[in-house]
Amino acid sequence: MNNHHPKKVRVGISSCLLGQEVRYDGGHKNNPYIVKTLGEYFELVPFCPEVASGMSTPRPPIQLRETEQGVRCVGVKDHQLDVTDQLQHCVSQQDHWLASLCGYILKKDSPSCGMERVKVYKDDYPNRSGTGILAHYIQEHFPLLPMEEEGRLGDPHLRENFIQRVYVMQRWRNLNAEGQLNVHNLTVFHSQHKLIAMSHDQHLAHDLGRLAASARKHNLNEVAEQYGLELMACLKKTATRGNHVNVLQHMQGYLSTKLDKEDKTELIDSIENYRQGYLPLIVPITLLRHHFRKMPDPFINRSFYMSPHPEELAALNNI
Repeated sequence: MNNHHPKKVRVGISSCLLGQEVRYDGGHKNNPYIVKTLGEYFELVPFCPEVASGMSTPRPPIQLRETEQGVRCVGVKDHQLDVTDQLQHCVSQQDHWLASLCGYILKKDSPSCGMERVKVYKDDYPNRSGTGILAHYIQEHFPLLPMEEEGRLGDPHLRENFIQRVYVMQRWRNLNAEGQLNVHNLTVFHSQHKLIAMSHDQHLAHDLGRLAASARKHNLNEVAEQYGLELMACLKKTATRGNHVNVLQHMQGYLSTKLDKEDKTELIDSIENYRQGYLPLIVPITLLRHHFRKMPDPFINRSFYMSPHPEELAALNNI
């Protein structure tokens, strides 16, 4: 089974989450899980658009606000303080390192960094419809890049989803490195990630297979570009227990004529207990790993489904 993972993957992060004192009040929002756990496997690249754009620390707090010119980033107390253009210009100068990333962790609720549901004020009444200026820029210019907010990483399903996408993105970047992309390698990449895609959306996974199969030398670049977009859109959908059960049963089929009655019953019971919520996903996966080590299958050996990221991250233990 495929279990090769690079030791460090480049991931951008809001500087305050690493304990850097860059917030408007001179403080930080150090996140121990990100620093101590993810930091073991991610090369965390800090960036604060407010400081990078030339704002002082400490500084007047800012907010997103509806104006006649659209949503602007202005001072909380002094609405004449408009830093929108300043921030937008700054983030537009970061492409040289943003292009090297495989993910981004953002500070929630920030008018410069927040990924979603950032407060936008109309008069003095907020609604949570906004996106921080940096996050909006990344969404527009780097649509494949996995993004997540630090607050949402506390949810085990969202955490697993983000970590998985980061490692898929790293492998996708490797495939698209100079001289690596060809029809054969795209087909292999899809076979490696087919089961992962199925756990997120069965129909989209099927569409990805058809798209990969349509690649020829003359249309390879166009197909690969579309494949990357559709793959990351598929993986952004959180995998469900039902889809995981379908994948587990699909893998079980590769062993149907190889297991004795006792082993087959044990595997069926393990998958059923996971389906009912009595066991975490790692239990049937561990059992399948055991059987496929004894009875290897070429397709399963290529797949990243049972080892989507380093086991030490233990993300599968909680879903």
